[in-house]
Amino acid sequence: MKDMNVFSTDFADVLEANKEYALHFRDSGLTGVARRGLAVVTCMDSRIDPLALLGMMPGDVKILRNAGARVTEDVLRTLVLANHLLGVDRVLVMPHTECRMASASEEQVHEAIFAASGIDSRGIEIRTVEDQVGALKIDVTRVRAYPLLSKTIVVGGAIFDVHSGLLMPQDV
Repeated sequence: MKDMNVFSTDFADVLEANKEYALHFRDSGLTGVARRGLAVVTCMDSRIDPLALLGMMPGDVKILRNAGARVTEDVLRTLVLANHLLGVDRVLVMPHTECRMASASEEQVHEAIFAASGIDSRGIEIRTVEDQVGALKIDVTRVRAYPLLSKTIVVGGAIFDVHSGLLMPQDV
């Protein structure tokens, strides 16, 4: 473990970029409420720019990201807050094509982590996906059936194509 100031070394590029950003920053006056009433559950994949691909702006939507765009307990917890306190009345669950979580089995991902790092990660559930549409259906159903969310919340599922930029709605 490093004992020196991590930000002055390992995050120097981040701090420098932030200084430049702050020079031109103007408070938008936005609140925490999602102006468009939308929450998006998507993958952490850096090829995905949720605001741009949905034609949204900062303040319009709540974005929840994790590996594979899975509806986990923490996603449900966050959606309860967004639904009841932050104006969310629609949820889009949006995995994407060429997702690492949909390209290998749970065992294969654990083996890859071990090969890369020597760390045995089998104590955690990776939540790989063999059938992306099937997993999307399960995740959409989890949100729709969650008893702490409003019964009027609208939930849909779509897969984002990382090559064409198109959103492909799924009948889930």
